[in-house]
Amino acid sequence: RGASLGTSVSAAQYASISAGTFNDMYIGDYWTINGVVYRIAAFNYFYNCGDTAFTSNHITIVPDTSLASSKMNDTDTTAGGYYGSGMRASGSGLATATTIINSAFSGHVATHRQLLTNAVTNGKPSGGSWYDTSVELMSEIMVYGTGIFKPISDGTTIVVDYTISKSQLPLFALNPKLIISSRYDWWLRDVVSAALFAFVYYTGDASCDAASYSYGVRPAFSIIG
Repeated sequence: RGASLGTSVSAAQYASISAGTFNDMYIGDYWTINGVVYRIAAFNYFYNCGDTAFTSNHITIVPDTSLASSKMNDTDTTAGGYYGSGMRASGSGLATATTIINSAFSGHVATHRQLLTNAVTNGKPSGGSWYDTSVELMSEIMVYGTGIFKPISDGTTIVVDYTISKSQLPLFALNPKLIISSRYDWWLRDVVSAALFAFVYYTGDASCDAASYSYGVRPAFSIIG
């Protein structure tokens, strides 16, 4: 629908989210908080997922623009996968984005369990584990509905790429122009090789680049009532 829902989430809206009714809220609707447009990307996207089930009704949100700029790592390596990357470290671009988001949705940003890559061998994800997460970079699947550059299992090597983010966010399926809501580059969390992570190029094409380059931080997160 793409309608404005106000400059903050109201008590009534939070109650509706908690109840799972999502009254008068639609994919593409948005709140504008401190100059940032936060847009509804999915309803109950992660429901019942996790080694501990996430059973809270929730809305998954994506900002229209990057909230920071950051490298994935200081050097061109994907060792440690996404979970072990400098992007997730204290003081990183993701940490900055998390602070902004927690301020905008104070007390309502959901923490839940996700599987994240934590090891890479020969340029392919080789390890992963469940972690408590809240604000994270999106994956190729969340944005495009499929993997573009990330390695896949080839019958000999089984790539460790288990994920609960296994379908395209409805926001991008219904309105693909919002992948490039403005012309800027932003990182995705997929390991592509020993040196490269996936990212969205400002020209609109799916791409990948060296981990030491600085690009936008446009994460996804979920809110609960």
